[in-house]
Amino acid sequence: MADSEDGYLDPGILEELGNMQVRARRLVDGVLAGLHRSPHHGGSVEFAEYTEYTPGDELRHVDWKVYAKTDKYYVKQYEDETNLRAYLVVDGSGSMDFQSEDAELTKLRYVSFLASTLAYLFLRQGDAVGGLSFGGGERNYLPASSKKTHLEDLFFMLDRLPTGGTTDLGDALRTIAERAPSRSMVLVFSDFLDVTEPELNLLRVLTEQSRDVAAFHVVDPAELTLPYEGLRIFEGLEGEGDLLADPDDLRANYIERIREHMELVETRCREGQIGYHRFATTQPIEEVCLGFLRGRQ
Repeated sequence: MADSEDGYLDPGILEELGNMQVRARRLVDGVLAGLHRSPHHGGSVEFAEYTEYTPGDELRHVDWKVYAKTDKYYVKQYEDETNLRAYLVVDGSGSMDFQSEDAELTKLRYVSFLASTLAYLFLRQGDAVGGLSFGGGERNYLPASSKKTHLEDLFFMLDRLPTGGTTDLGDALRTIAERAPSRSMVLVFSDFLDVTEPELNLLRVLTEQSRDVAAFHVVDPAELTLPYEGLRIFEGLEGEGDLLADPDDLRANYIERIREHMELVETRCREGQIGYHRFATTQPIEEVCLGFLRGRQ
């Protein structure tokens, strides 16, 4: 199997490439080939400012003289270390495990490859990356770091994302609000199927606290059109139980409801100055990355 005509890797062959690092490297090659210039620019190593110490910061940058005077830990920040501090927040709830017949990957698997590609790009240019995955009552957190060895920890987390149970995006966002310093970038990967207004407001709060927030809204193509025929049993992936129904009786109302919901999510993101990116699991991952990076240039 080969790459697509656009030079991008077919999502269907990603599972055959070995471990997450191999997949991310191949995807990054496609992204770099599509970029005319880097969206971030490195600078000289010049002292920029102090910032309060957070878990994951390198102890060698702690200013011990300041600690002696204030009894608080502060870290010297340098220009090449303050380009970006990104946190990947990945939804591993039950609905993310959905995969229709026309899709090559589940929504969860797709965003794991997308997040790993962005992590690889950020870390290779010296930016710090952290991660938070949630779902099924399980939550995994990694503090932001720019160390090369940190990439393996991120890949391990993204390759073994929790799956199942209900979505608790609000709790995940509150955790990030507590741990991600101001001027951090927060990238949220979810299908936002049952996101509530209070949770959308939490995204806005993050931006109001001087964080750069982007929402990556993943959908399976079947979720947009309900293409099924004949009497079907629809399985609730987050504990709702099963429903026996004829899709023909539901389709028109369903399409209208899902359209209204996605428009609501997009509108609230735009109103809150949150970068909004919606994509289907059949879309090349490199294309999604390029759309995000070019939008930031």
